[in-house]
Amino acid sequence: MQAAMNAQLGQIFSNSLLATTYAFFTSFILVASITLLYTVYRQVPVEQTELVLSLNERLHRVPWYLWGSCILSVIGVGSFYFLIPKMGVGNMMTYALTGQILVAMFISHFGLFDSPIKMLSASKLLGTALLITGVVLINKE
Repeated sequence: MQAAMNAQLGQIFSNSLLATTYAFFTSFILVASITLLYTVYRQVPVEQTELVLSLNERLHRVPWYLWGSCILSVIGVGSFYFLIPKMGVGNMMTYALTGQILVAMFISHFGLFDSPIKMLSASKLLGTALLITGVVLINKE
């Protein structure tokens, strides 16, 4: 549902980048508001200077490659706005989900980003082949 709504937003704006900007800005406002309410509700006594220092310190601890997730999010969401009107929701979702599963298997196999190692097995490879076959059949015109 979200993918179809995102695509329609891109069409209304006639600009997938503008729609992506709107989506991320709106998401930022929502998450920032929830964070603020959560902090106030929990009555966490945090001095502003401590918060800034803590945030600054934490930002410096983030490895450079993890900032790539932000770029990947923008590319992913932006491509949905752009491609769904051309490909259709079903086709785009099958490709996107298949890609997500394949990348997740790769990450798990090598334990990247501190994830638990889940070695590839014959059954996982067979499942992957069946998944790709299913995607081809679903998207066959």
